[in-house]
Amino acid sequence: MEIQETSSIQISRSALKHNYKFIRKKIGKKTKLCSVVKGNAYGHSIEMFVPLAESCGVDFFAVFSSHEAEQVVNVKKPDTRVMIMGMIRNEDIPWAIKNDVEFYVFDFNRLKSAVDHAKRIGKKSRIHVEIETGMNRTGFPKDQWEEVAQILTDDAQHLIIEGMCTHFAGAESVANFVRIQNQLVVFAEARAYYKKLNIVPNLYHSACSAAMLRYPETIMDLVRVGIAQYGYWPTNETYVHHLMETKKLNSRVLRGLITWKSEVMDIKWVKNGEFISYGTSFLASKRMKIATVPVGYANGFARSLSNRGRVLINGHRCSVIGMVNMNMIIIDVTDMKEIEIGDEVVLIGQQKNLKIKVSSFEDMDNFVNYELLTRMPKDITRTIVD
Repeated sequence: MEIQETSSIQISRSALKHNYKFIRKKIGKKTKLCSVVKGNAYGHSIEMFVPLAESCGVDFFAVFSSHEAEQVVNVKKPDTRVMIMGMIRNEDIPWAIKNDVEFYVFDFNRLKSAVDHAKRIGKKSRIHVEIETGMNRTGFPKDQWEEVAQILTDDAQHLIIEGMCTHFAGAESVANFVRIQNQLVVFAEARAYYKKLNIVPNLYHSACSAAMLRYPETIMDLVRVGIAQYGYWPTNETYVHHLMETKKLNSRVLRGLITWKSEVMDIKWVKNGEFISYGTSFLASKRMKIATVPVGYANGFARSLSNRGRVLINGHRCSVIGMVNMNMIIIDVTDMKEIEIGDEVVLIGQQKNLKIKVSSFEDMDNFVNYELLTRMPKDITRTIVD
Protein backbone atom coordinates (compact mmCIF):
# COMPACT_ATOMS: atom_id res chain seq x y z
CA MET A 1 0.00 0.00 0.00
CA GLU A 2 1.31 3.44 -0.97
CA ILE A 3 1.50 5.91 1.92
CA GLN A 4 -0.15 9.21 0.94
CA GLU A 5 0.92 12.78 1.69
CA THR A 6 -1.30 14.90 3.94
CA SER A 7 -2.76 16.75 0.96
CA SER A 8 -3.08 16.15 -2.78
CA ILE A 9 -3.31 18.16 -5.99
CA GLN A 10 -5.39 17.38 -9.05
CA ILE A 11 -4.57 18.99 -12.41
CA SER A 12 -7.36 19.35 -14.98
CA ARG A 13 -6.65 18.43 -18.61
CA SER A 14 -9.93 19.96 -19.84
CA ALA A 15 -9.16 23.27 -18.12
CA LEU A 16 -5.74 23.38 -19.78
CA LYS A 17 -7.24 22.72 -23.21
CA HIS A 18 -9.75 25.49 -22.56
CA ASN A 19 -7.01 27.95 -21.60
CA TYR A 20 -4.93 27.15 -24.67
CA LYS A 21 -7.98 27.73 -26.86
CA PHE A 22 -8.41 31.19 -25.29
CA ILE A 23 -4.70 32.00 -25.68
CA ARG A 24 -4.67 30.85 -29.29
CA LYS A 25 -7.54 33.24 -30.08
CA LYS A 26 -5.45 36.05 -28.60
CA ILE A 27 -2.22 35.33 -30.44
CA GLY A 28 -3.50 34.01 -33.77
CA LYS A 29 -2.60 30.88 -35.70
CA LYS A 30 0.84 31.94 -36.94
CA THR A 31 2.38 32.94 -33.61
CA LYS A 32 4.19 30.16 -31.77
CA LEU A 33 3.05 29.39 -28.24
CA CYS A 34 5.89 28.75 -25.80
CA SER A 35 4.82 27.26 -22.47
CA VAL A 36 6.78 28.66 -19.53
CA VAL A 37 7.37 25.89 -16.97
CA LYS A 38 9.88 27.51 -14.62
CA GLY A 39 9.25 27.21 -10.88
CA ASN A 40 8.28 23.53 -11.24
CA ALA A 41 5.72 24.52 -13.87
CA TYR A 42 4.33 27.11 -11.45
CA GLY A 43 3.84 24.38 -8.87
CA HIS A 44 2.12 21.98 -11.29
CA SER A 45 5.21 19.68 -11.63
CA ILE A 46 7.43 19.86 -14.70
CA GLU A 47 7.43 16.07 -15.09
CA MET A 48 3.63 15.91 -15.14
CA PHE A 49 2.83 19.16 -16.92
CA VAL A 50 5.12 18.91 -19.95
CA PRO A 51 3.57 15.67 -21.32
CA LEU A 52 0.12 17.06 -20.47
CA ALA A 53 0.80 20.25 -22.44
CA GLU A 54 2.26 18.23 -25.30
CA SER A 55 -0.98 16.23 -25.46
CA CYS A 56 -2.71 19.60 -25.97
CA GLY A 57 -0.49 20.46 -28.94
CA VAL A 58 2.34 22.45 -27.29
CA ASP A 59 5.84 21.70 -28.60
CA PHE A 60 7.96 24.51 -27.13
CA PHE A 61 8.83 25.06 -23.46
CA ALA A 62 10.76 27.74 -21.60
CA VAL A 63 12.54 27.32 -18.27
CA PHE A 64 14.73 29.48 -16.08
CA SER A 65 17.73 27.20 -15.58
CA SER A 66 19.65 24.31 -17.09
CA HIS A 67 18.53 22.19 -14.13
CA GLU A 68 14.89 22.77 -15.12
CA ALA A 69 15.77 22.21 -18.77
CA GLU A 70 17.14 18.78 -17.92
CA GLN A 71 13.84 17.90 -16.24
CA VAL A 72 11.98 18.86 -19.42
CA VAL A 73 14.41 16.97 -21.66
CA ASN A 74 13.86 13.83 -19.59
CA VAL A 75 10.09 13.76 -20.27
CA LYS A 76 9.51 15.61 -23.54
CA LYS A 77 8.93 14.26 -27.03
CA PRO A 78 12.00 14.18 -29.32
CA ASP A 79 10.95 17.16 -31.49
CA THR A 80 9.77 19.37 -28.63
CA ARG A 81 11.94 22.46 -28.15
CA VAL A 82 13.35 23.72 -24.85
CA MET A 83 14.64 27.24 -24.13
CA ILE A 84 16.59 28.44 -21.07
CA MET A 85 15.75 32.06 -20.27
CA GLY A 86 18.04 32.52 -17.28
CA MET A 87 20.79 30.55 -15.57
CA ILE A 88 23.11 28.24 -17.44
CA ARG A 89 26.71 27.89 -16.29
CA ASN A 90 29.37 27.88 -18.97
CA GLU A 91 30.27 24.29 -18.10
CA ASP A 92 26.66 23.26 -18.83
CA ILE A 93 26.63 24.74 -22.33
CA PRO A 94 28.10 21.58 -23.96
CA TRP A 95 25.16 19.60 -22.51
CA ALA A 96 22.75 22.16 -23.97
CA ILE A 97 24.40 22.02 -27.38
CA LYS A 98 24.38 18.22 -27.51
CA ASN A 99 20.70 18.09 -26.48
CA ASP A 100 19.57 20.91 -28.82
CA VAL A 101 18.56 23.02 -25.83
CA GLU A 102 18.29 26.68 -26.75
CA PHE A 103 19.44 29.38 -24.36
CA TYR A 104 19.46 33.15 -23.90
CA VAL A 105 22.70 35.06 -24.31
CA PHE A 106 22.74 38.43 -22.56
CA ASP A 107 26.41 39.06 -21.79
CA PHE A 108 29.69 38.56 -23.63
CA ASN A 109 30.92 35.85 -21.31
CA ARG A 110 28.02 33.57 -22.24
CA LEU A 111 28.01 34.54 -25.91
CA LYS A 112 31.72 33.80 -26.30
CA SER A 113 31.37 30.59 -24.32
CA ALA A 114 28.54 29.51 -26.65
CA VAL A 115 30.89 30.04 -29.61
CA ASP A 116 33.90 28.34 -28.00
CA HIS A 117 31.96 25.21 -26.98
CA ALA A 118 30.29 24.99 -30.38
CA LYS A 119 33.73 25.05 -32.07
CA ARG A 120 35.07 22.33 -29.76
CA ILE A 121 32.01 20.07 -30.10
CA GLY A 122 31.47 20.65 -33.78
CA LYS A 123 27.79 21.48 -33.37
CA LYS A 124 26.12 24.89 -33.38
CA SER A 125 24.81 26.63 -30.26
CA ARG A 126 21.15 27.55 -30.55
CA ILE A 127 20.88 31.00 -28.98
CA HIS A 128 18.35 33.72 -28.28
CA VAL A 129 19.92 37.19 -28.15
CA GLU A 130 18.33 39.17 -25.33
CA ILE A 131 18.16 42.94 -25.75
CA GLU A 132 18.13 45.27 -22.75
CA THR A 133 15.27 47.66 -23.48
CA GLY A 134 14.66 49.25 -20.09
CA MET A 135 13.93 46.62 -17.48
CA ASN A 136 17.58 46.76 -16.43
CA ARG A 137 17.92 43.13 -15.48
CA THR A 138 19.62 41.08 -18.21
CA GLY A 139 20.23 41.80 -21.88
CA PHE A 140 22.67 43.64 -24.18
CA PRO A 141 22.29 47.45 -23.89
CA LYS A 142 22.56 49.67 -26.92
CA ASP A 143 26.24 50.53 -26.42
CA GLN A 144 27.08 46.81 -26.81
CA TRP A 145 25.06 46.11 -29.95
CA GLU A 146 27.99 46.74 -32.30
CA GLU A 147 30.29 44.29 -30.52
CA VAL A 148 27.49 41.70 -30.33
CA ALA A 149 26.92 42.08 -34.07
CA GLN A 150 30.63 41.57 -34.74
CA ILE A 151 30.67 38.27 -32.83
CA LEU A 152 27.43 37.07 -34.43
CA THR A 153 28.86 37.82 -37.87
CA ASP A 154 32.39 36.52 -37.34
CA ASP A 155 31.21 33.27 -35.72
CA ALA A 156 27.99 32.74 -37.67
CA GLN A 157 29.07 29.22 -38.65
CA HIS A 158 28.99 28.20 -34.98
CA LEU A 159 25.63 29.74 -34.02
CA ILE A 160 21.95 29.37 -34.83
CA ILE A 161 20.24 32.60 -33.87
CA GLU A 162 16.91 31.09 -32.90
CA GLY A 163 15.56 34.29 -31.42
CA MET A 164 15.96 37.93 -30.52
CA CYS A 165 13.99 38.89 -27.44
CA THR A 166 13.32 41.21 -24.55
CA HIS A 167 11.17 41.27 -21.40
CA PHE A 168 8.82 44.02 -20.26
CA ALA A 169 9.07 45.70 -16.90
CA GLY A 170 5.58 45.17 -15.55
CA ALA A 171 3.09 44.78 -18.41
CA GLU A 172 0.48 43.73 -15.84
CA SER A 173 0.14 47.30 -14.49
CA VAL A 174 -1.04 50.46 -16.28
CA ALA A 175 1.46 52.36 -14.10
CA ASN A 176 4.17 50.98 -16.39
CA PHE A 177 2.45 51.98 -19.66
CA VAL A 178 4.98 54.63 -20.69
CA ARG A 179 7.88 52.39 -19.72
CA ILE A 180 6.49 49.54 -21.85
CA GLN A 181 6.03 51.86 -24.85
CA ASN A 182 9.63 53.04 -24.50
CA GLN A 183 10.81 49.44 -24.37
CA LEU A 184 8.95 48.65 -27.58
CA VAL A 185 10.70 51.56 -29.29
CA VAL A 186 14.13 50.33 -28.19
CA PHE A 187 13.39 46.77 -29.30
CA ALA A 188 12.25 48.03 -32.70
CA GLU A 189 15.54 49.93 -32.97
CA ALA A 190 17.48 46.77 -32.16
CA ARG A 191 15.58 44.77 -34.76
CA ALA A 192 16.25 47.39 -37.42
CA TYR A 193 19.93 47.71 -36.45
CA TYR A 194 20.67 44.01 -36.73
CA LYS A 195 18.54 43.57 -39.85
CA LYS A 196 20.70 46.15 -41.67
CA LEU A 197 23.66 43.93 -40.84
CA ASN A 198 21.84 40.85 -42.20
CA ILE A 199 21.49 39.42 -38.71
CA VAL A 200 17.94 38.10 -38.71
CA PRO A 201 16.84 35.58 -36.05
CA ASN A 202 14.32 32.84 -36.69
CA LEU A 203 11.95 34.33 -34.11
CA TYR A 204 11.30 37.70 -32.49
CA HIS A 205 9.61 37.49 -29.09
CA SER A 206 8.79 39.81 -26.22
CA ALA A 207 5.34 38.97 -24.81
CA CYS A 208 4.69 37.20 -21.53
CA SER A 209 1.12 36.49 -20.33
CA ALA A 210 0.48 40.06 -19.20
CA ALA A 211 1.88 41.67 -22.35
CA MET A 212 -0.10 39.24 -24.52
CA LEU A 213 -3.31 40.19 -22.70
CA ARG A 214 -2.77 43.96 -22.56
CA TYR A 215 -0.52 44.90 -25.48
CA PRO A 216 -1.37 43.12 -28.77
CA GLU A 217 1.57 44.87 -30.45
CA THR A 218 3.95 42.75 -28.35
CA ILE A 219 2.65 39.52 -29.93
CA MET A 220 5.38 38.78 -32.45
CA ASP A 221 6.59 35.39 -33.77
CA LEU A 222 6.34 33.74 -30.36
CA VAL A 223 4.75 34.41 -26.97
CA ARG A 224 6.09 33.08 -23.68
CA VAL A 225 2.96 32.17 -21.75
CA GLY A 226 3.26 31.31 -18.09
CA ILE A 227 0.56 32.14 -15.55
CA ALA A 228 -2.29 32.43 -18.09
CA GLN A 229 -1.98 28.84 -19.30
CA TYR A 230 -2.41 27.65 -15.71
CA GLY A 231 -5.70 29.53 -15.57
CA TYR A 232 -4.86 32.69 -13.64
CA TRP A 233 -4.74 36.37 -14.52
CA PRO A 234 -1.36 38.01 -13.87
CA THR A 235 -3.15 40.61 -11.73
CA ASN A 236 -6.70 41.75 -11.03
CA GLU A 237 -5.89 44.71 -13.26
CA THR A 238 -5.35 42.47 -16.29
CA TYR A 239 -8.67 40.78 -15.56
CA VAL A 240 -10.47 44.14 -15.41
CA HIS A 241 -8.80 45.09 -18.70
CA HIS A 242 -10.21 41.89 -20.21
CA LEU A 243 -13.69 42.74 -18.94
CA MET A 244 -13.47 46.22 -20.45
CA GLU A 245 -12.39 44.74 -23.78
CA THR A 246 -15.11 42.10 -23.93
CA LYS A 247 -17.77 44.25 -22.23
CA LYS A 248 -18.98 41.07 -20.50
CA LEU A 249 -19.17 41.21 -16.72
CA ASN A 250 -17.93 38.09 -14.92
CA SER A 251 -16.36 36.76 -18.13
CA ARG A 252 -13.60 34.81 -16.40
CA VAL A 253 -12.59 32.76 -19.47
CA LEU A 254 -9.44 31.30 -17.88
CA ARG A 255 -9.89 28.17 -15.77
CA GLY A 256 -7.57 27.20 -12.93
CA LEU A 257 -6.02 23.77 -13.37
CA ILE A 258 -5.38 22.98 -9.73
CA THR A 259 -7.60 21.47 -7.06
CA TRP A 260 -5.82 21.18 -3.70
CA LYS A 261 -7.39 18.94 -1.08
CA SER A 262 -6.69 17.60 2.39
CA GLU A 263 -8.90 16.09 5.12
CA VAL A 264 -10.08 16.60 8.68
CA MET A 265 -7.52 15.10 11.05
CA ASP A 266 -9.17 15.80 14.41
CA ILE A 267 -12.27 17.42 15.94
CA LYS A 268 -12.66 18.78 19.46
CA TRP A 269 -14.51 21.33 21.61
CA VAL A 270 -12.79 24.33 23.18
CA LYS A 271 -14.15 26.21 26.19
CA ASN A 272 -15.12 29.87 26.16
CA GLY A 273 -12.11 32.02 27.13
CA GLU A 274 -9.45 29.58 25.90
CA PHE A 275 -6.72 30.59 23.45
CA ILE A 276 -6.49 28.51 20.28
CA SER A 277 -3.20 27.48 18.63
CA TYR A 278 0.17 29.14 19.33
CA GLY A 279 0.28 32.41 21.20
CA THR A 280 -2.67 34.63 21.97
CA SER A 281 -3.83 35.68 18.50
CA PHE A 282 -7.23 33.96 18.84
CA LEU A 283 -9.39 33.79 21.95
CA ALA A 284 -12.57 31.69 21.91
CA SER A 285 -15.46 34.05 22.71
CA LYS A 286 -17.82 31.10 23.16
CA ARG A 287 -17.70 27.33 23.35
CA MET A 288 -16.29 26.37 19.95
CA LYS A 289 -15.91 23.23 17.88
CA ILE A 290 -12.64 23.10 15.95
CA ALA A 291 -11.18 20.81 13.31
CA THR A 292 -7.49 20.36 12.60
CA VAL A 293 -6.28 19.87 9.01
CA PRO A 294 -2.78 18.45 8.32
CA VAL A 295 -1.58 21.30 6.12
CA GLY A 296 0.56 24.25 7.23
CA TYR A 297 3.19 26.67 6.02
CA ALA A 298 5.56 23.78 5.27
CA ASN A 299 2.94 22.64 2.75
CA GLY A 300 2.50 26.03 1.07
CA PHE A 301 -0.33 27.38 3.25
CA ALA A 302 1.33 30.59 4.41
CA ARG A 303 1.60 31.58 8.04
CA SER A 304 0.34 35.04 7.09
CA LEU A 305 -3.07 33.41 6.50
CA SER A 306 -3.42 32.94 10.26
CA ASN A 307 -6.89 34.09 11.36
CA ARG A 308 -7.58 35.01 7.72
CA GLY A 309 -7.62 31.93 5.51
CA ARG A 310 -10.68 30.00 4.37
CA VAL A 311 -11.31 26.36 3.40
CA LEU A 312 -14.33 24.37 2.24
CA ILE A 313 -15.69 21.46 4.31
CA ASN A 314 -18.91 19.61 3.44
CA GLY A 315 -20.15 22.53 1.36
CA HIS A 316 -19.42 25.15 4.03
CA ARG A 317 -16.89 27.98 3.83
CA CYS A 318 -14.95 27.81 7.10
CA SER A 319 -12.43 30.15 8.72
CA VAL A 320 -8.86 29.43 9.73
CA ILE A 321 -8.46 30.46 13.37
CA GLY A 322 -5.27 30.93 15.33
CA MET A 323 -1.75 30.74 13.95
CA VAL A 324 -1.01 28.56 10.96
CA ASN A 325 1.38 25.87 12.22
CA MET A 326 4.19 24.27 10.27
CA ASN A 327 2.02 21.26 9.41
CA MET A 328 -1.49 22.11 10.64
CA ILE A 329 -4.27 24.65 10.47
CA ILE A 330 -7.21 24.92 12.84
CA ILE A 331 -10.68 25.53 11.45
CA ASP A 332 -13.81 26.90 13.13
CA VAL A 333 -16.57 24.33 12.54
CA THR A 334 -18.82 25.34 15.43
CA ASP A 335 -21.89 25.77 13.25
CA MET A 336 -21.45 22.51 11.35
CA LYS A 337 -23.76 19.76 12.59
CA GLU A 338 -22.26 17.03 10.44
CA ILE A 339 -18.49 16.69 10.32
CA GLU A 340 -16.26 13.69 10.85
CA ILE A 341 -12.58 12.82 10.86
CA GLY A 342 -11.57 12.07 7.28
CA ASP A 343 -14.02 14.53 5.68
CA GLU A 344 -12.65 16.26 2.57
CA VAL A 345 -11.17 19.73 2.98
CA VAL A 346 -10.76 21.86 -0.15
CA LEU A 347 -7.97 24.43 0.05
CA ILE A 348 -8.19 25.43 -3.63
CA GLY A 349 -11.02 24.29 -5.86
CA GLN A 350 -14.76 23.67 -5.75
CA GLN A 351 -17.00 21.82 -3.32
CA LYS A 352 -20.72 21.76 -4.10
CA ASN A 353 -21.59 25.34 -5.11
CA LEU A 354 -18.66 27.03 -3.39
CA LYS A 355 -15.21 27.82 -4.78
CA ILE A 356 -11.88 28.89 -3.39
CA LYS A 357 -9.59 30.14 -6.16
CA VAL A 358 -5.87 30.79 -6.06
CA SER A 359 -6.78 34.46 -6.49
CA SER A 360 -8.76 34.21 -3.24
CA PHE A 361 -5.47 33.85 -1.42
CA GLU A 362 -4.35 37.13 -2.95
CA ASP A 363 -7.46 38.76 -1.50
CA MET A 364 -6.67 37.27 1.93
CA ASP A 365 -3.01 38.13 1.86
CA ASN A 366 -0.32 39.92 -0.13
CA PHE A 367 0.29 36.83 -2.26
CA VAL A 368 0.17 37.02 -5.99
CA ASN A 369 -0.90 33.94 -7.92
CA TYR A 370 2.69 33.19 -8.91
CA GLU A 371 3.99 33.07 -5.36
CA LEU A 372 1.37 30.75 -3.92
CA LEU A 373 1.62 28.29 -6.82
CA THR A 374 5.40 28.07 -6.89
CA ARG A 375 5.61 27.64 -3.10
CA MET A 376 3.66 24.39 -3.21
CA PRO A 377 6.12 21.62 -2.25
CA LYS A 378 7.14 19.10 -4.88
CA ASP A 379 6.32 16.14 -2.63
CA ILE A 380 2.58 16.87 -2.58
CA THR A 381 0.92 14.07 -4.56
CA ARG A 382 -0.22 15.30 -7.99
CA THR A 383 -2.53 13.54 -10.43
CA ILE A 384 -4.02 14.50 -13.78
CA VAL A 385 -7.80 14.41 -14.15
CA ASP A 386 -10.04 15.14 -17.11
